[in-house]
Amino acid sequence: MWGVFAIGVGIFLLYPILVSTNFLFLFGKSPGLDELENPKVEQASEVYTSDGVLIGKYFRENRSPVALSKMSPLLIKALIATEDVRYYKHAGIDPTALLATFYYTARGEKRGGSTITQQLAKNLYKTRRGDRGVLGHIPLVNVIVSKTKEWLTAVELERRYTKEEILRMYLNTVEYGSNAFGIKVAAKTFFSTSPDSLKPEEAAMLIGVLNNPTAFNPRFHPEAALKRRNVVLERMGQANVLKAKAVDSLQKMPIALRYQVEKHVDGPDTYFRGAISSFVNDWCERNGYDMYRDGLKIYTSIDSRMQQYAEESVQQRMKRLQQEFDASVRNRGTKPWIDEDGKEIPDFIETQIKRTEQYKELAERYKGQPARLDSALHAKHPMKVFTWKGDGDTTLVLSPLDSLAYYKRFLHAGMMTMDPYTGYIKAWVGGLNHRFFQYDHVRQGKRQAGSTFKPFVYLTALDNGYSPCDRIRDERVTIKYVENGQPMEWKPDNVTREYTGINMTLRHAMARSVNSVTAQLTELVGWDKVADYAHKVGIRSKLLPVPSIGLGSAGDVSVYEMVDAYSTFANNGFRTEPLLVTRIEDRNGNVIKQFDPKQKRVISPETAWLMTYMLRGGMEEPGGTSQALWDYKLWKNNNQIGGKTGTTSNYSDGWYMGVTKDLVTGVWVGGEDRSIHFFRSQQGEGGRMALPVFGLYMEKLYADETLGITMGPFPKSPVKITKKYVCYTEVPRPRRAEVVDSIVTDNLLERINSGAVAVPDSL
Repeated sequence: MWGVFAIGVGIFLLYPILVSTNFLFLFGKSPGLDELENPKVEQASEVYTSDGVLIGKYFRENRSPVALSKMSPLLIKALIATEDVRYYKHAGIDPTALLATFYYTARGEKRGGSTITQQLAKNLYKTRRGDRGVLGHIPLVNVIVSKTKEWLTAVELERRYTKEEILRMYLNTVEYGSNAFGIKVAAKTFFSTSPDSLKPEEAAMLIGVLNNPTAFNPRFHPEAALKRRNVVLERMGQANVLKAKAVDSLQKMPIALRYQVEKHVDGPDTYFRGAISSFVNDWCERNGYDMYRDGLKIYTSIDSRMQQYAEESVQQRMKRLQQEFDASVRNRGTKPWIDEDGKEIPDFIETQIKRTEQYKELAERYKGQPARLDSALHAKHPMKVFTWKGDGDTTLVLSPLDSLAYYKRFLHAGMMTMDPYTGYIKAWVGGLNHRFFQYDHVRQGKRQAGSTFKPFVYLTALDNGYSPCDRIRDERVTIKYVENGQPMEWKPDNVTREYTGINMTLRHAMARSVNSVTAQLTELVGWDKVADYAHKVGIRSKLLPVPSIGLGSAGDVSVYEMVDAYSTFANNGFRTEPLLVTRIEDRNGNVIKQFDPKQKRVISPETAWLMTYMLRGGMEEPGGTSQALWDYKLWKNNNQIGGKTGTTSNYSDGWYMGVTKDLVTGVWVGGEDRSIHFFRSQQGEGGRMALPVFGLYMEKLYADETLGITMGPFPKSPVKITKKYVCYTEVPRPRRAEVVDSIVTDNLLERINSGAVAVPDSL
C-alpha cells in the first residue's frame, strides 16, 4: 500500500511536468516560453491614406487593442467584481473559488471558478481548442487535461506579467458578440463610443455579455442582456464600486444601443479598396503575413481630400449628365439601347439577362421548365436600387428583367489622378456608387480611347525627326494597306465631315483633333511603330497595328493605363509605375516594407517636354478642343493646362486627359454597354461628358490651399530644345460652322493680352 501511495504521489507531482512537456504526445502542446512572452493575438489590419486618415480594416476577428489607461475605471472594476473578486489576491488560480465550484456542483448548481487569468489563458492560447494530444480525445480525461493546461498557463502568465498587464490583455482579447473582439471595437459596435467614455450602465452591459456573447447579445436578446447587465450592476454595488442608490437607479434604465457592426472588410465602399487588398494579400502570401490577423498598418498614396473632391466632381457632373441623357432618350422616343443608326435594339434586355449570374442560377434551378423560368424572370418583388434622388437609394417593385432594364440606362464614369513624378495615385473613382455598381471603371473597365490616343501618334513623330511646326494638309485621304494578305482601303472622316485645306502644323492639328492629319501622320511614321510607342510609355493592353490606331479604335484601354502613359510626358520621359501602397508596418509600428517608385526612361526629355507643349495646344491653339476649361476658375498666375478630349465614333465613350505641372488626371464617361449612348455630338463628345468632371475637380483642388497644389506654368525644359516648336498657325476665314472658333480665338487673344495665358518668350 505504501508503494502504491508513493507511486500515486510521484505521478501527482510529475503530472504537471508531463502535461507541460507533452510526454509521449499524450497531452498536446502547451504554450512555449516565446508564446507566453510574445502572445499572438489576432488583430485587424488597418488602411490609411497618405494624410493619415483611417479608411478601412481587414479582419477575421475585429480587434484593435488599447492601453488600460484608455479604458473607463468603472469597466475594470465591473470586470473584477463580476468575474474574479479576489483577482489581486491570487497567483492565477483561486483555491477558494475552486472549492466553491466543487461544493455547488455537488449540490447540482452550476458555478464557474475560473479566474480572469485562466480565462485569458484559454482565450489567448486556445488551451481547449489547440493540440489536444492522444488523451485529449478521451471523454472526461480531455476536460482534466485541458483544465490542467489552463491552470499551468495561468500561473506562468502571473509570473511574467503584472496584474494590470493581464487585465489589459484580457479586455483586448475576449469576444463581446456581433464580431466585436476587444473592448475598443465592442464599445464602438454597441454604443458608438470609446472605452474611456463608457457610462456605468454601458460598462456593466459589456462585462455582462462576456459570460455568453451570443445569449446576452443586447441587439438580438435584449431581455436576457438587460437581466445580465443588472446582475453585473448588483455585483458592482456589493463590491462598493457603486452605491446602492446608484445601482437601483441604473437597473431601471433601458439599454440604449447605438449599434453599428463593422464588416470583415470595413470602411467606406471605395473602388480602390479592391486594388489595395489584392496587392497586399499577394505580398503577404509571398512574405509570410496574414492581412486578416496580423494587425498590419497599410499606408496608401491616396489623399483623402483629393479623393473626396474627385468623388464630389464625378457625382456632381454625372447627376446632371444622367438627366440630360434621360431627356434625350425621351425625345427620341426609344429605349436607351440603340444601334449605329439610332434605332432601338430589339430584345436587348432579354438577350442581356442571359449573361447574368442570376439568370444562370434560375436556368439551372428550372432546367427543362421554360414556363417556370419565364415566370421567375417576370416575378416582381421590392428591391433597393440606386437613384440620383435623395439619399442615393430607393425601394422599387421590380422583376429581374425590370431591374436589368432599370440599371442599363445609367451612364457610368471612371477617374484617376496620379503624381507623375512619384507614381503616387492620389484619387481613384471607379464608378457612381460601389454599393450598387462593383465594376471598377478605372482599372477593370477597358474601352476605346478615341482621340485621347492621338498623342501617341504625335509622340512617335516627334521622337523620329518631326517637330511641332511640321505641316500636313487637312484634306480627305484614302489610306491603302494590306490586312491578312488582302488589299484594303481606309477613308477616315473628320468629326465635322469638313476639310479646311489648310497646311496645318502638327500642334494645331492635335489641338483641334483633326482626324485627316492624324491618319496621314500615322501612315508616315508607321502604325506598328505607334503601337510600340504607346506600349513604351504605359499602355499595357493589346493594340492592333492598323491604320486606325491613331484614332483610338485599335484596342481597348483603361483609365489606369492612360494616366500612366500621359504621366510619362510630364515626368521628362521617365515612365513611373503607378503606386497605390507606399508602405506596410507591423502592429508595433515597425516598417516591414517600403514601396519605392519604379522609374525607367523611355523617351528623351526633349520629346517629353515637346509633348506637354503639344498638349497645351488644346487651350492655346485657336479652336483647341480643351477650351471649354475657360469656363472654370483655373486661370491665375499664368496657369497652364495640357489636355486632350476623346470621343468614340458613336459617342459611346467620352474621355478627357488633363495634365498640369503637378498632376495627371484621366476621366472616362459612358454607358455600361456601347449601345447605350448619346446620339448627337452636342451632348456625347468627350469635351461635354468628361471634361467638366476635370474642370470641377481642378477648381476644388486649387481652392484647397492645404493640398499645396497651385496654379502656374509647366516647368522649363531640363535640356535645350533643338526642334522648332513656336510656329505661325493659319486661321481660316470664319464660315458659319466656325464662328464659335473665331469667338474662342478672340477670347484667347484677350487672355494673352491680360497676362492670364503664358506665352513663350520666343513667340
